[in-house]
Order: sequence, then C-alpha cells, then structure tokens
Amino acid sequence: MQKFTRSLIVLSVTLTLGACSTISGIFGSSESETSRFAPRTTAMSINGFLWEATLETLSFMPIDQVEASGGIIVTDWYSTPDAPNERVKVAVRFLTQALRSDGFKVSVARQELRTGNWISVPVEASTELQIEEAILTAARRMRLDENL
Repeated sequence: MQKFTRSLIVLSVTLTLGACSTISGIFGSSESETSRFAPRTTAMSINGFLWEATLETLSFMPIDQVEASGGIIVTDWYSTPDAPNERVKVAVRFLTQALRSDGFKVSVARQELRTGNWISVPVEASTELQIEEAILTAARRMRLDENL
C-alpha cells in the first residue's frame, strides 16, 4: 500500500514540479447520483487556474468525467505497473471560483484485488491533502506565469 501511495504522490508532485468506487462513495453523500449530477441550466464559475492545474496534475491517470458546468473532474481507476492489484480513483469537486485550498475538494477511493474481486480499502489521510497541495502549487505557478 505504501509503495503504491508513494508512487501516486511522486507522480503527482513530479508532474507539478515539471511544468492521487463510485462517485457517491467518493464524496460520501447520501443524495442520489442522479440528483447530484443532473444537468444544470447555468454554468458554475470555476477558477481557470485550478481547473487547468487539476487536469495537468492528474494527466497521468485516465480521465473519466470532466464537467465544467457542474464543477467536477473524475479519473477512471488507475493502477501502477508495480502494484497491479491496487487501483485508485480521484475526484475533484470545485466549490468556488477562489484560488484557495477551500475552493475545491479532492476525494480519493482505493481498491485492492482480493480473490478476483475489487474491495474498497482505506486511503492514507495525507494522500488527498498532498494531491490538493500539488494542484494548488501548479495553479499558483500558472497564475504567476500569466502575470509575467
């Protein structure tokens, strides 16, 4: 588990410095998937730097869902070659237009393959925070680069 988590974090940080279940299970909400992600008539204002930084930071993972109007990016399940019996899925929900740590939320789901079935297992508490920090660092860099 530590090797896999470390690989995910290293990849995220490396990507950032060079330029981490179901959706309802990821966010832990009791509302139905249909009502939460129903089409909206108005687009949500999303911080463009956070949006681009998230796509850049998670670019090593296959992207499953990108919904700017709903403010969400969800990756598909991802396994590293050195840990094929473990996989992770990352969801990022944008909450405000502000370029702040509370302007978005990262949720990570992790599963292990046991006797032919994928079983949900806990994620290290620091994993989500490290991905959030990698996204924030990339977004701040993008903002600084644009202002030069």
